[in-house]
Amino acid sequence: MNLKQLFTDDSAVSPVIGVILMVAITVILAAVIGSFVLNLGGSIQQTAPQASFDFDYNASGTNVTITHQSGDSVEAARLNTTGLSATPSSAEWSGKIDGTTISAGTSAEFNNTQQWSGETLRVVWSSPNGETSATLSQSTAPGGS
Repeated sequence: MNLKQLFTDDSAVSPVIGVILMVAITVILAAVIGSFVLNLGGSIQQTAPQASFDFDYNASGTNVTITHQSGDSVEAARLNTTGLSATPSSAEWSGKIDGTTISAGTSAEFNNTQQWSGETLRVVWSSPNGETSATLSQSTAPGGS
């Protein structure tokens, strides 16, 4: 047995590398097709908008005006305000504004049957398919302990 010839003989390397590459390409292709078929990447594109809101509480403590200060325009149907002590505990923006888009300068007034007094109010965005949501802004009402 010639040991030198064993290390220099590479006649079987090419078919082995070819088989490995074919298996790798098949696995990658199957993963890509599977993600499209199962729509696994659909919710990735639904990112929350970046927006800043200002909360202005009136002197009696029963009303708050929430104003979109800056950032992305948001569809009114995607926003609601949570943390209200009155029933219901959340209110949608779509019935509170003129138009369908909330942009910088748009305001909505929310009323409460009692004082806000220390409650945390949040402006919450929901994705169109309802899979994800994000708090865009929050404020704690004055007068709480």
